[in-house]
Amino acid sequence: MRLILILLLGVSTGTLAQYSGPAVETCLAYAGKDVKQTGAERPAVVFDRDASLSIERYTKKAGSQFVSSLLVGNGAIVYPRGLAVEMSFVCLLASDKQAVFFDWRPRHDASALVQCRRGKDAATCLDALLQVAEQDLTVLYSRHFVEARQADADKGNDERVAVFRKSADAFRAYRDAECARRAATTAASGRGEAHTACMVELARRRAQDLR
Repeated sequence: MRLILILLLGVSTGTLAQYSGPAVETCLAYAGKDVKQTGAERPAVVFDRDASLSIERYTKKAGSQFVSSLLVGNGAIVYPRGLAVEMSFVCLLASDKQAVFFDWRPRHDASALVQCRRGKDAATCLDALLQVAEQDLTVLYSRHFVEARQADADKGNDERVAVFRKSADAFRAYRDAECARRAATTAASGRGEAHTACMVELARRRAQDLR
């Protein structure tokens, strides 16, 4: 990871153009072999063919290895069983037909709907993600509630607890209304999945705010 950060800092800050050349397949093949060496399962590596998939010509050395370009983007590691792991990645290439390094990090802001539709059962996947997100939120709520109770005990009032409860109630009302709105704008066949995905993403966002 340190090597990647050093290389990325050396990349120009200009806007990267969307890329669809031969380096994509080169890096996909290299990434597939690299990921399969890390565990017993044989996951598939998927690159998102969108604006995040970009290449930057580098033409420098990383240690003793010549690097002609860096391919960066988003994608997923899709396991035969379990959830797909959404990721952001970087692939270093000596040429468009020779990759020399691949690394990735989990992408926590990825769409829950996209993540679950990579597998065979999107509805079950979304239900699992919602359960995890709600559990995370419950833990954070409990911690903040205890802190509020302690602060109120020190001051001899219940002001902090009342404010915290009001905030939690307001979030639940907002999430219910917003997710109903998103579902209503989706085709009937996908409304259930759209609603659950919205519940997951807003719960994750709320948890991030509370951390």
